[in-house]
Amino acid sequence: MRDSSQSDSGRLTGQSTLSAAIAAFREHMMLQGFAENTVKAFLGDLSILVGHVGADKPIGEISNWHLNDFLAYLLLRRGKPCSPKSYARRLTALKVFFSWLAEIGAVPTDPAVALVHRSVTTPLPRILRDDQVGQLLLVSRDLLLSTRADARPYLLVSLLLQTGMKKSECMGIRLGDLDLSDAQSPSLRIRYDNPRMTYKERTLALSPQIVPMLNQYLRQYKPSEMLFECTARNLEYVLRNVAELAEIDGGVAFEQLRWTAAVRDYLRGTPEERLRQKMGLSRISWRETLEKIKRLASPTA
Repeated sequence: MRDSSQSDSGRLTGQSTLSAAIAAFREHMMLQGFAENTVKAFLGDLSILVGHVGADKPIGEISNWHLNDFLAYLLLRRGKPCSPKSYARRLTALKVFFSWLAEIGAVPTDPAVALVHRSVTTPLPRILRDDQVGQLLLVSRDLLLSTRADARPYLLVSLLLQTGMKKSECMGIRLGDLDLSDAQSPSLRIRYDNPRMTYKERTLALSPQIVPMLNQYLRQYKPSEMLFECTARNLEYVLRNVAELAEIDGGVAFEQLRWTAAVRDYLRGTPEERLRQKMGLSRISWRETLEKIKRLASPTA
């Protein structure tokens, strides 16, 4: 017998149950390449909604009142406290879920559109000032030009500041991912072995000035497959060393350079969508990231 809650085309309708809609939403998130942790978190958040309104509740009957009552339940009536961070994520889960239902026509209007985010104050990451960036590049360049020339520090710092890539992405660079065929427009391809992470793959433009130091590095270290054929800890030591030489208190880390690169791009006027793609972030995680970038870019930060 055909399920009357589904249309002839198999799409969700207003009579589809909440549990059926969540199952379809899970497939949607998987196909869209949502991060695994995001999928798990959103499904967990929506399971709490199921427990509150019922698994068989038709999605077309869920109103703004039901969602506000659910949020009040999370804050006031649930057995265990809901932290501000968890509350914010659960609100985001509702907004993304019901926005998708409205977008595909399963519900006539989005009942979550009027829900208001409560501000959650989280510590801002530490970034480098412009003078610290300049000093970091200067001491790295000195190491490149010294009598015991070492091209790795300058190459590493330059790559991180130009691309804003993660430590894991840096460690995953294969020689074939670098395109130096046009010395005036070199580029780097960020790849992932996990098919579910393909949405993070992207091509990043590099400065032409990086080509000579890259060639010097290749001659010096002679890597056979990976650009950095060492451990991540080795590269962390490299960053710690150049930070000491640059007299940067607290040292320098991969994540710090990633945030520094993002803020510098933002201040240069890089369009937000292009910056999101450059950082390899989903639209969900980008919301919080962009807010932090804007706060870091503020003169009062």
